[in-house]
Amino acid sequence: MGTVINKLSKEQQIEMERQFTIYQNGVSEIIPAHEMKEKIGKSLMTGRPLKIKLGLDPSAPDVHLGHTVVLNKLKQFQENGHIIQLIIGDFTGKIGDPTGKSTARKQLTNEEVKHNAKTYFEQFSKVLDMEKVELYYNSSWLSKLGLEDTINLSASITVARLLERNDFSERLAAGKPISLHEFFYPLMQGYDSVELESDVELGGTDQHFNVLMGRHLQDHFDKEKQVVIMLPLLEGLDGVEKMSKSKNNYIGVDEEPNEMFGKIMSIPDELTLKYFNLITDLSQEEKTELAEKLEKGDLHPRDAKMHLGKVIVRMYHNEEAANFAEEHFKTVFQRGAIPEDIPEITWKGKKSIPIIDLLVQLELQSSKSEARRMIQNGGIRINGEKVMEVDLLVGFEKDFIIQVGKRKFLKVIIS
Repeated sequence: MGTVINKLSKEQQIEMERQFTIYQNGVSEIIPAHEMKEKIGKSLMTGRPLKIKLGLDPSAPDVHLGHTVVLNKLKQFQENGHIIQLIIGDFTGKIGDPTGKSTARKQLTNEEVKHNAKTYFEQFSKVLDMEKVELYYNSSWLSKLGLEDTINLSASITVARLLERNDFSERLAAGKPISLHEFFYPLMQGYDSVELESDVELGGTDQHFNVLMGRHLQDHFDKEKQVVIMLPLLEGLDGVEKMSKSKNNYIGVDEEPNEMFGKIMSIPDELTLKYFNLITDLSQEEKTELAEKLEKGDLHPRDAKMHLGKVIVRMYHNEEAANFAEEHFKTVFQRGAIPEDIPEITWKGKKSIPIIDLLVQLELQSSKSEARRMIQNGGIRINGEKVMEVDLLVGFEKDFIIQVGKRKFLKVIIS
């Protein structure tokens, strides 16, 4: 190695180091780092952009800020003129990624895959220039593999190697079943890299085994091996678990500005810098300055989160929405006031109704059991007064404001 780098002009070497520094920032590991420099150098020398792969099995279409860790890294490559390869796993999605699962995953139908993929595209456009992204469905090549091809592919790796995966080894030790088709998931994902001749593949640290499989199979098929960039997982609002919709600790990229800002303000202080570093578009100089101010005590953690909230809302909405969300937060939470600009609904129903039924009918809660829990936890207020009784009968003599949790308000107008 090093042969390409040694042939670069001084300007190309400076550009190579500049790009490498950008790609290296905020990642867990580059495997191997020296090959990443070689690939950048070769790209500069030949004028051929690198092909950067991200595989997606769209089992849950809602994109949240945890997903944007890898999207922001893809954006860095895109801004430097490289090609982004998004692979929609309409074939592998029918198998289901077993990563981190104690049981086999439910296989997706064609309709589910297509619907979820469409949602991904729409939401990814908030970060990437989708007109410059190459989109692939891996069924276009995986469905064409015959039995002989599949057997030859499976011969490239041993069962012992597959069982190195924690989820497989743990299930085996616990006596839980492992279906044969699950072993093919990492092989199929890795074969995508062979088919597309990817130069770099990105993935979260929980995808370590899967993304390294692409490198292994490219070598098996005498292709130039891809470099693997492992990205850290972003903890959710609880500060412990990986951000996930199923754990209800997420911030969606499509959420309303006030909700987005309020959720940012609820993250633990110790995560503020990690959020700045992994999911904002601030320059490295700005991130470094923020870190230094926090370390010296020149910036209060609350003020740092206020700034973070404004940056995030500005990125996914606009500057005006960010300013309004900040003022809304100050009004409602720091001054304890009810905001002026809240949604309204005209009530034309019964003159009285149980509070639980009202919450469900107004779509402020998805079910009666959820409404009951919210009341019991002290999360419902009417005109600023906490609702204490789950069987409260609400009368409609005059307009009122109902509040759910800390950030949701609705004004009920009596017709």
